[in-house]
Amino acid sequence: MFYSDELVEEIRSKNDIVSIIGSYIRLQKKGSNHMGLCPFHNEKTPSFSVSATKQMYHCFGCGVGGNVFTFIMEYENYTFIDAMKFLAERAGVSLPEQEFSEEAKRQSDIKGRLFEVNKQAAKYFYYQLISPRGQVAYEYLVNRGLTEDTIKQFGLGYSNKYSDDLYKYLKGLGYEDGFLKLSGLVTIDEQRGGFDKFWNRVMFPIMDINHRVIAFGGRVMGEGEPKYLNSPETMLFDKSRNLYGLNFARSSRKSQFLICEGYMDVIALHQAGFTNAVAALGTAFTMFHANLLKRYTNEVLLTFDSDGAGIQAALRAIPILKEAGLSIKVINMKPYKDPDEFIKALGAEEFQKRINEARSSFFFEIDILQSDYNLQDPEQKTKFFHEMARKLIGFSEELERNFYIDAVAKAYQIDVEQLRKLVNKLGSQIVIGLNEPKEYRNEAGKGKKNPEDGISKSQKLMLTWLIEDNTLFEKIKGLLGPEDFTDGIYKEVAVLVFDQYEKEHSVIPAKIISCFQNKEEQSEVAGLFSAEIRGEMDEAGHHKALSDTFMKLKENSLDKQSQKAIEVNDTALLMKIITEKKDLKKRSFTFINS
Repeated sequence: MFYSDELVEEIRSKNDIVSIIGSYIRLQKKGSNHMGLCPFHNEKTPSFSVSATKQMYHCFGCGVGGNVFTFIMEYENYTFIDAMKFLAERAGVSLPEQEFSEEAKRQSDIKGRLFEVNKQAAKYFYYQLISPRGQVAYEYLVNRGLTEDTIKQFGLGYSNKYSDDLYKYLKGLGYEDGFLKLSGLVTIDEQRGGFDKFWNRVMFPIMDINHRVIAFGGRVMGEGEPKYLNSPETMLFDKSRNLYGLNFARSSRKSQFLICEGYMDVIALHQAGFTNAVAALGTAFTMFHANLLKRYTNEVLLTFDSDGAGIQAALRAIPILKEAGLSIKVINMKPYKDPDEFIKALGAEEFQKRINEARSSFFFEIDILQSDYNLQDPEQKTKFFHEMARKLIGFSEELERNFYIDAVAKAYQIDVEQLRKLVNKLGSQIVIGLNEPKEYRNEAGKGKKNPEDGISKSQKLMLTWLIEDNTLFEKIKGLLGPEDFTDGIYKEVAVLVFDQYEKEHSVIPAKIISCFQNKEEQSEVAGLFSAEIRGEMDEAGHHKALSDTFMKLKENSLDKQSQKAIEVNDTALLMKIITEKKDLKKRSFTFINS
């Protein structure tokens, strides 16, 4: 940790986790917690829990969890230092620079140098483009309809045909091989030496929202594979978390964002005045992309290619965008393949008309679905309407669902009441299926034990109870301690929990989470503080459940001690343990109320 524990805790305590996470995703109060759709995996039913009292989050779906630092680091792809700076600024706390460790300074220096080397590479590529060497690449861009101003705005360039040209240039500036390898700009081979990642390509600098170059994309000139090539992932670049053109689009002041498939589509749209266009970077659309967009807009318009691959990409992106709470429309670009071709052929005014005429993503999905059925065949037509009805069930809001039922009935000229009955019938079948006993719904899993059954679940329950009700520490004093938890993460967490209570007479889960360095451990710890107690329990039921949990833990601990006593042939210790077991059974149901 690069700052003092006291400063870390001050920053954490001044940033309410519900407020922070609520600024990124929609949260709804449910009992003592707040629930929302997990931003780290695709889900339709909220399983992401944020606790104001524990100042931590935990997803019961994918298992991620942690405190406010963990969330900011994971969501923003920040280092711990970045998260500290972000949260300190938000809380109005000044960070003393002198508290950086040597390792922190080294990491910060590397990151700063990566920004600088990318900037130098971008300048070099631009110089190559406007030099005689880059004439073919420059003519390619001009022939694609780009102006000199657009080329400059997006910092376009050219990597020439020599496979070690950039490498030699950067070496001349004093950059060493080990660092250049980290940059992703060159490959270092023991036999061949250094050679460029990109050569004979038109270059597209990829920038972060602060207009800093974090990576590059390159389109090959002439024949060659792959046609488009991106930088590998580095300390600065994660393609699943960045969008091309967002640095310009975020300042467009437009209520919608246009989502494209490629660099040239984004550039062509910006040049035509549609400065709200962005694109994913050679990867499928992710929840991180969707949540990134959600920060700047509530509505997106898909301008994916009109070919089969583009349609499938749109169908994959729609549910992800919906889960982020975005409204989605799809632009029809036929007979042209993409925005670049469309604008060249018909111009910006006609493209604006297509934006105005963009259809709801639901009707886009229905149109694609309909293309798989022959509506002249009664059997095929019936299957189509059943599939359409199942999609209509997806609208949880009754008013919205009824609006779509009316619109679909009108569009396909069918009786609206018959369609409504079909939707209600299929919906009720789903509800009945969900309410069936588990043994009927999941025969395959019958007889299999829950992985959390037994001692692991008991330890988890006890840790959760202890942090939720600190008065239990006094009631179990002398009866149960950290030594009664098994080795591993349970033991480690129990030691911290009991130690914190001993020193401060309270336990703050978020503070304990800060004691663990990597996100996997933090998620696991958050999970230990998030045990679910199923069903409604009265006070007597609560006491019995707590006593049962105590008994399981203590008996397990004594059993392990017995095994050790037998192994070392310690008869006195074994008799002591047997006596303790007998005494335990006599008082196990009374200590809670004592």
